[in-house]
Amino acid sequence: MNRVLTYYLKPYYLRMMAGFVIKFAGTIMDLCLPWILAHMIDYVIPQNNKNMIFVWGGLMMVCAVLAWTGNVVANRMASKVARDTTEKVRHDLFSKVTYLSNQSTDAFTKPSLISRLTSDTYNLHQMLGRVQRLGVRAPILLIGGILITLTLDPVLTLILVSVLPFIVLIMTATSKKGIPMYASLQEALDQFVRLVREDIAGIRVIKALSKTDYEKERFGVINEEVVKIEKKAGMTMAIVNPAMNFFLNIGLVFVILAGAYRVNAGKCEVGKILAFMTYFTIILNAMMSISKMFVIISKAVASANRIVSVLDAEDERDSKLVLEEKDKAEDTMISFEHVSFSYNHVENNLTDINFSVKKGETLGIIGETGSGKSTVASLLLRFYDATEGNIFIGGKPIQSIPLGELRSSFGVVFQNDSLFEDSISENVRLGRALSEGDIKQAILYAQAKEFVEEENRGYYDKLNIKGANLSGGQKQRILIARALAAHPDILILDDSSSALDYRTDALLRKELKEHFKDTTTVIIAQRISSIMHADHILVLEDGAMIGYGTHEELLASCQVYQEIGRSQMGMDVSAS
Repeated sequence: MNRVLTYYLKPYYLRMMAGFVIKFAGTIMDLCLPWILAHMIDYVIPQNNKNMIFVWGGLMMVCAVLAWTGNVVANRMASKVARDTTEKVRHDLFSKVTYLSNQSTDAFTKPSLISRLTSDTYNLHQMLGRVQRLGVRAPILLIGGILITLTLDPVLTLILVSVLPFIVLIMTATSKKGIPMYASLQEALDQFVRLVREDIAGIRVIKALSKTDYEKERFGVINEEVVKIEKKAGMTMAIVNPAMNFFLNIGLVFVILAGAYRVNAGKCEVGKILAFMTYFTIILNAMMSISKMFVIISKAVASANRIVSVLDAEDERDSKLVLEEKDKAEDTMISFEHVSFSYNHVENNLTDINFSVKKGETLGIIGETGSGKSTVASLLLRFYDATEGNIFIGGKPIQSIPLGELRSSFGVVFQNDSLFEDSISENVRLGRALSEGDIKQAILYAQAKEFVEEENRGYYDKLNIKGANLSGGQKQRILIARALAAHPDILILDDSSSALDYRTDALLRKELKEHFKDTTTVIIAQRISSIMHADHILVLEDGAMIGYGTHEELLASCQVYQEIGRSQMGMDVSAS
């Protein structure tokens, strides 16, 4: 919260001060109205001087107009500060999320990051706006009301003030309990968002497997948990208003009794009692506003802490570059030297991986699910750093290459890649400085021209979210076109041909061989047919390197590779 108050609000301090001054002046005008009314009842009206009545009545009108104008102007200024500050926080938070290291993203989880960008920033916005509007007005009304009642009748004021310590004690105690509860509520909302996100994304699978009732039960459980925590937090914070009203009403009873006695004894005037009752209402409303602010602040503190934890998390841009060491052959594009890696830093996901690929060569990677194939791609893109060993790209240690420069040299199709709700052309371009010729050429090479041009789609045909209006094979070809469009130095195809038929897969390999001779290609595949023509093939099992060589060499020396060939009915093996 301190970071929000100091860093993000600092540019608006002057505007906030101006708003506070205007709000202060308007609130003082509000406080003057009951005092003027009491003066008129006790001193002006008994004189039967109509001119004086009009003068004091006009003064009340002026105070009322000034109070209304000041509050409106100050509220608008407060809303603008809250809006602009939240916009800046949301922008920085989104920017930070896009640059989070993969370890940090895994730790926070995607649903939690979505929740922090939405509900947490909303809570912060509500707090910033409410505190500026009521955070000035309510205390002034409270303190000012008490001070003015002291001038009217100190005895009655002391009776009323005697109950305030009890109210402050209750508000402090409930706030201490409320903040942790709202933090727990936001964590429960993270799980809620995760489940909803999964169900919406997989709605067709759920329907196809007739699992709608099952998912409704899962939703009901997490929904009930959110309601339970929210109810507990709400009930805790709900103690404030009834308790506050109870003590204030007790104080009011004693004030009325004492006031009646003092009027009867001639120690106090009727107008002052009337003004005192009005100020009591003002004080009551001020206390209610303060109690509401405590609830909002409790939520905002929990949300601000969650936001700041993301802003302070490990950032890819903070990764330090090492000194460049050009100790590899210039034509060596990729080199792994005794590379080991662990996601949890307990058990290795890759162990002692060694291979070298020259410029323009193709590396195929094959192995069972979970063997570490995609992890190799993640290390190449430096989504993670190797736990042990060294990785070289173009003869340079991977840590010596700035991330932007490193990743711009890659073209990648991930195993579970995304298409966006935009045109086919923009899905291929993806915001890069590519010409229309580059896009059309890439679509041609990726074997996507046929369905783009001949199925009445066109390059500017808009796709649904995640390309829902395309078949699996069509999606993969658009994704491959995206990877090829910028003519990358290194092309990574992570199981990107699984939905392609054998003919299209073969044509794609032919295009890569003819038009991307200087591009080093890494093909991660389940089918031997997709990698059998590669210059090198890496066979992985449980993160270990159990085979490396050409297709023919592995058929002769690697039992696992032989078993994969046989499991595919010898079809791909015979083609060699």
